[in-house]
Amino acid sequence: MSQAAIRLRTTFTDDDPERGDVPGWVMITLMSAVLVAGILAIAKPALEGLFNDAMGRVSQP
Repeated sequence: MSQAAIRLRTTFTDDDPERGDVPGWVMITLMSAVLVAGILAIAKPALEGLFNDAMGRVSQP
């Protein structure tokens, strides 16, 4: 077997420690999305009030 074939074969094996942890990345992504949604749900009324106050000050005659 040639060196290139051996290198290619060992690159795509399932027991490669450098391959990464896909379920871990999925969990991190989901946890981040839930955290952002939670913070947005808590801060939304304050942000809406801030925006409406700023728009009211700009549009005053």
